[in-house]
Amino acid sequence: MSDYMELALKRQSTRQFADKPVEHEKLVKCVEAARLSPSGCNAQPWSFIVVEKPEVVAEVAKTTMQLGINEYIAKAKAFFVVVEEYAQLMPKIAKIVHSQYFAKGDLGAVSLSLCLEAQSQGLGTCMLGIFDRPKLRELFDIPKDKDIFIVIAVGYPSSDQVRTKDRKPLEELVRFV
Repeated sequence: MSDYMELALKRQSTRQFADKPVEHEKLVKCVEAARLSPSGCNAQPWSFIVVEKPEVVAEVAKTTMQLGINEYIAKAKAFFVVVEEYAQLMPKIAKIVHSQYFAKGDLGAVSLSLCLEAQSQGLGTCMLGIFDRPKLRELFDIPKDKDIFIVIAVGYPSSDQVRTKDRKPLEELVRFV
């Protein structure tokens, strides 16, 4: 089995974090790996806020505990806040598509890169789509013209057990022609 396939099989949404801080160097390495992600026209429409100070981590955790869900996030030891930036496209491309045409796909790729690098270092992550955007904007002084794409909780998993992945069968997802 390839190293990548092994990594993909082990990566899962961590919902139980150990009471162990995440080393700053590991967070930096995650962002370093993510910034190498591909993007349409090499626009790199992203920036990252790495949250590691315990008092700020607690504030971010509170913003993700909406609708009575995500209580487990209170034990995360760090967060990545992925912010959508303006995509500077090549003039030829910009004439036919909006500047953010490729951005959502690019942001998905960069988010997964963060998570896979974290996994390779023994960290667990959980991508969170529900969070209090106005509160995060205020907390990090993010302008209204920028979107907060996703919040990713980070920490050491409390267990090494990998859950069985419940995925659609390959036959339902692909067509070879």
